[in-house]
Amino acid sequence: MRTRATLTTKLLAMGLGFLLFTLTSIGVTLWVTWKLEGGAAAVNEAGRLRMNTMRMALAVESGPRGELLQRIEKMDASLQLLETGDPAHPLFVPWSADTRARFAQVRAQWAEVRAQWLLPEAAPGPELLARADALTAVMNAFVDAIEVQIARWTAALHVLQLFLMGVAVFVAFGAVVMLYLVVLNPVARMQQALERVRQGELGTRLPVDSDDEFGQLAAGFNLMVHALQTSHTDLERKVREKTASVEIKNQRLAALYEVSAQAAQAGSLQALASGFVRQVRQVAGADAAAIRWSDEGNERYVMLAADGMPETMAQEEHCLNAGNCLCGQSYGQARMRVIPIVPDMQMELPHCHEAGYRLVVAIPIAQHQRVLGELNLFFRSDAGVSEEMRELLDAMVRHLASSMEGLRAAALEREAAVSDERSLIARELHDSIAQSLAFLKIQTQLLRDAVKKGNDAARDRSMAELDVGVRECYADVRELLVHFRTRANEEDIEEALRTTLSKFGHQTGIAAHLAMEGHGLPLAPDVQIQVLHMVQEALSNVRKHAGAARVDVRVQRHPCWRFEVQDDGVGFDTGAAAAHASLHVGLGIVRERAQGIGARVDIRSAPGAGTTVVIELPPADAGAANPAPPRDLPAWSAP
Repeated sequence: MRTRATLTTKLLAMGLGFLLFTLTSIGVTLWVTWKLEGGAAAVNEAGRLRMNTMRMALAVESGPRGELLQRIEKMDASLQLLETGDPAHPLFVPWSADTRARFAQVRAQWAEVRAQWLLPEAAPGPELLARADALTAVMNAFVDAIEVQIARWTAALHVLQLFLMGVAVFVAFGAVVMLYLVVLNPVARMQQALERVRQGELGTRLPVDSDDEFGQLAAGFNLMVHALQTSHTDLERKVREKTASVEIKNQRLAALYEVSAQAAQAGSLQALASGFVRQVRQVAGADAAAIRWSDEGNERYVMLAADGMPETMAQEEHCLNAGNCLCGQSYGQARMRVIPIVPDMQMELPHCHEAGYRLVVAIPIAQHQRVLGELNLFFRSDAGVSEEMRELLDAMVRHLASSMEGLRAAALEREAAVSDERSLIARELHDSIAQSLAFLKIQTQLLRDAVKKGNDAARDRSMAELDVGVRECYADVRELLVHFRTRANEEDIEEALRTTLSKFGHQTGIAAHLAMEGHGLPLAPDVQIQVLHMVQEALSNVRKHAGAARVDVRVQRHPCWRFEVQDDGVGFDTGAAAAHASLHVGLGIVRERAQGIGARVDIRSAPGAGTTVVIELPPADAGAANPAPPRDLPAWSAP
């Protein structure tokens, strides 16, 4: 194979040659133009000499002596400028033999006239005029010589321009010929070869007779055609590869089916999240995985379930404020993100880097145009996830969000059922007040008999009994109706507690205060109802028996829900109360409700030391019931 210059070298050589010629031509043109500008300026300067000569003649005849001397100095300076030139102006005489001879005549004539004009006695006017005319004539001859030289330079410039035009035409013709030889002809051969390949002639080959770009293209074309021929023999191998790819996709579909089945069988949010996080970690091959639920404003993210994550990191990131970490995003910006953990990254919570993770994949869990939370996958390598895996993870997260919506609907149904049941109980209890009313009826009959008999003491005693009975019966009825018709708050138990304490304070005049601490997942609606009834029962005991001036209700959300009702009343002996448990119906009801939701009740009291009722829910999932679905998460309050 012959070795030739590459196409790039050829084009560069042509371009550089043309560029060099162009720059040289432009330089010569600029030089000639510069000469012409200097000659024109010299002509102007010589014209000023003639004008100055006439003014000096007038000054010699009638002007002051000082003006004459100034004009002589200007004349000398102008002659010196013409002789030396000024490149910056530009101004210089296009010297030739003729222009130098004429300039020498100007110098000699000026020296003679200058000596005569400087004599003390001025010559007569006609003689002065004759001398000035003679000097002017010499200067005119000098100017004519300059103009002749300028005309020659101008003619040379025109000839150069015509020459450049001819060269441009020649170069254009040569460029077309060269373009055909080095570009168009090889391209035409390539097109013909492509047409033969398109018609099925896979044995077509192009001759590689150079090592320029077209030679490389010809070699690449030959390799391509060879690859096409090889593809026929490799068809079976490629089919096997495609089959393997289909198997991988089937495995991923099986994983998706398992997630869907698990979501359908999960009875609670905790079970659903725990099973999902294990499954998605296994499918994605992640070193750890976590699911976080967000509040309504996507300002905080609470850890719902984690798998493979260090215990310390899980505790430290139990509740994250949006912006303190790489996790968390609003609905308008919700998208799958692959976040590299850079060692020098400025993070307020650098737990991922400290745990050795190098990559975090954050997938938003969204439903009904709201971000419910986020799935985080942690990797200790930079491998990341493929595009197919991203699609699978996105589908799994959508199944998770749909399952949570199903749990939400089930929770709402249970809430409605509980509410209906409580309304029925309220009506039944309302009817059961008939015994109290029967007692009041008896007292009314006694009052009537006392009035007939004129027994004032019996009358006053019956009226007092009636007044006390009516007040207690009315208070009990109102309290029972309020308690049994209480509905779970759609967002959080905090608002329901505040409403309950406000009613309690308004009815009893006892100061009631609520304090909420920590962050945690909200309670399920049915658990909220039971907790509210237990708190209301404790408040009812304060109203009836404590004689207190202040009640404090403290609620702790994390690590488990804890409710504490404390008063500063008279208190009682807990040992004696246990011995007469049948007389303390309210406390028994509280314990029964706690047992129904798996909670623990602790009552602490002593005579004169007030009473404290403590209700602790199990830590597993805040009540062992189905927590509220994600779209009902509260707007979290500060500690």
